[in-house]
Amino acid sequence: MASVIRRHLMAETSQTDAPLLDAVMWHADGACQLRLMFANPTKSAQIADSDGLTITERRDVAGGTMVLATAATSDDSDPTTQPPRCIEIATWPPGVDPLLGGTPPAPTRRNITPARAEWDLMAGRDCLIGQRLEESPATVLDWLSWHEDQHGATGAVIVNRTPDDGFIDALNAGIDARDLDIRVVVLDCPVPMGKPDMGPESHPFLAPDAPGKDRMTPPEPDAQRAPMGQGTIFEIVKWRFLAQARAVLTLDVTDFLCPHEDGTPTAFDACQAAKKGVILLVGRRVYPWRVRPRDEARFADHICRQFDARRGMARWGCAPTKTGLEATWRMARVAYAKPDPGKVYPFWRAMALRVPDVKAAELAPKTSLVEDETLLAVAQDNFGHKPVRPPVSKVKAAPKKAAQAGRTAIVTTMKNEGPFILEWLAYHRAIGVDDFLIYTNDCTDGTDTMLDMLTEKGLVVHRENPWRPGGELKPQHAALQASESEPVIQNAGWSICMDVDEFINIKIGDGTLKALYDAMGEANMVSLTWRLFGNCDVHEYKDAFLLDQFTTCAPEVVRKPHQAWGFKTLFRNIDLYKKMGVHRPKGLVPDLWDRVKWINGSGKPMPRELFRNGWRSTMDTYGYDWVQLNHYAVRSAESFLVKRDRGRVNHVDRDQGLNYWFRMNHNAETETSIQRMIPALQTEYNRLMADPDIRAAHEYSVGQHQDKIAALRATENYEKFYGELTSSRFERLSRILHVFGSAVFGAGPGVIPPDLQDRDLPPDFFFTVEHDGEAEH
Repeated sequence: MASVIRRHLMAETSQTDAPLLDAVMWHADGACQLRLMFANPTKSAQIADSDGLTITERRDVAGGTMVLATAATSDDSDPTTQPPRCIEIATWPPGVDPLLGGTPPAPTRRNITPARAEWDLMAGRDCLIGQRLEESPATVLDWLSWHEDQHGATGAVIVNRTPDDGFIDALNAGIDARDLDIRVVVLDCPVPMGKPDMGPESHPFLAPDAPGKDRMTPPEPDAQRAPMGQGTIFEIVKWRFLAQARAVLTLDVTDFLCPHEDGTPTAFDACQAAKKGVILLVGRRVYPWRVRPRDEARFADHICRQFDARRGMARWGCAPTKTGLEATWRMARVAYAKPDPGKVYPFWRAMALRVPDVKAAELAPKTSLVEDETLLAVAQDNFGHKPVRPPVSKVKAAPKKAAQAGRTAIVTTMKNEGPFILEWLAYHRAIGVDDFLIYTNDCTDGTDTMLDMLTEKGLVVHRENPWRPGGELKPQHAALQASESEPVIQNAGWSICMDVDEFINIKIGDGTLKALYDAMGEANMVSLTWRLFGNCDVHEYKDAFLLDQFTTCAPEVVRKPHQAWGFKTLFRNIDLYKKMGVHRPKGLVPDLWDRVKWINGSGKPMPRELFRNGWRSTMDTYGYDWVQLNHYAVRSAESFLVKRDRGRVNHVDRDQGLNYWFRMNHNAETETSIQRMIPALQTEYNRLMADPDIRAAHEYSVGQHQDKIAALRATENYEKFYGELTSSRFERLSRILHVFGSAVFGAGPGVIPPDLQDRDLPPDFFFTVEHDGEAEH
């Protein structure tokens, strides 16, 4: 019956110039061969020659140093049968490099007693290397049992970073109870092995997929439990125990190789068969849906994976003698030995074992977790466990075709937008929008009374915004939350949240939503990327269509400022998501992720990484060929004065000052594709204005807007501000915004040289600054 063999690093606990982690010796070629492993941080130049020790190589490894040396034997006796001998080593303090010349100080000399290599323990065995922090004996026993049963493991070296006698006793008892035929070496670490400036790996802050890290307080540094910071540990294990192993796989005690398929080579066999003796292991993090109260998490609870995870963790396996012992073992690779291309051996990392005693939702967003059939089968069939499974969701019954979905509804929020409502309403009615749910707050220009009247006439649904100053939600978010209980949204086939300065510009077919829906087939979401329209050098306000007045905008390819490629999303109301969002629906129902058929504005599929989060297009996801969202964020300079005075709907604590104008006023290109819809807009607008109540309400709001402009311009501050907006400097800057880096938009136009807009700039000109603070508004 196998038993646990306990060993420890020869690490020096006292602080020295170059702390030694371990030293190992064996007899070969008539001399004692040594490997000395110095801790990170140590440079190879710090290791001096010493009496009786011939250094043949100094090798920097992962911040530490490995020294290859020989020591002459004192007689002809076999040193493998003699007690370990004392060796003198000499080191210089950090920063000393005798190769640079000068007279270095005398090195520090000290005696060490290397451990004797014990290659016979694992000779010919298929072995695992894994580190343990504070994982329970039950977890380690499951790890050993799984790899022995599924993959034929016959040996394991466990780097035990938190040694305790109870663990060893329990491991021995468990191996006996499970009748495991696997030789286990536990290598205790008497010194901290983690990165000294990082917190414990068992804290959610260090869990890669944990949500809400921006709201977490980072844990205090804990070198005992931090991620591994001593990369030479793999060389230590190799030279002490594994030089004659048949094959080795690097898997921590929370890592489980995926099940072995009958008739295929095991990962250990694959190491022997590989050209260079090395294989690539790629890991995916897995999670429980929930662990039952008072139960300790087990691997068998882990039946969920993230549907949108792309990148895995690289580890390796090798056949030591085939790869060559001089090839350095590192955490993620074996130096100078590439694995065979196209062959990958997958494993799972059980995150509730790695980060224990926290809820699954603290390790990864629940909206990303889906049940995995293989993990479930392993839990039930191999471990005999009944894990808590995620609920099964259903899509709301609805026609599959986009064009058959039913009514289209817009949710929006407004404050003092009276002069612009009718054009926006008439346009969207003309392209096929059926319903408008409009929330307002604190209007003084007749917006709310106009909307009340339009509600009475059945044209819109007007509600007071439930937002109140000092509340938890922003105005737009409060309105969206309230909208979910409104019949006009509950009964809609398509919904979108958008503002009164945004116009859906459909470029295919006859420019209507029907044409867009026909082209979309069975897609159930489409993102409309912003095209930022500037003021087109229009200074004064006039009561005329925005679509006629403002025809200059940003280029299609414009990644800065970051707002330029924001998008809004038109989506089917079929319960794929739990709630409305400003830019896209939120709260993906995770087991329905594969029902999401999301396209961009050119009809191309959106990547699954955006299914849960994200509101900006990228070079891979932007598209304007089918549809775009014309965003008239500034309008005329005079109207912008009123907008600044009014404040922002969704960012009530932010001033819409000169920087907002600078980053949103784009006049680089002329774009008139939306103007083909002006005849349809005019027809619907005329129909609405034929109603005397509607005309009167519109004219009242126009008058209020004009009066507000006059009052603002009568003040010194606003007249000065207006002068800046309409200056030739800002008109010219609005045509060259593509030359500025993100930091310029954050710092504001004041950092731009005053004559830059007048220069003859080369085609590849680029200007940026250093700016770490918040954007100047």
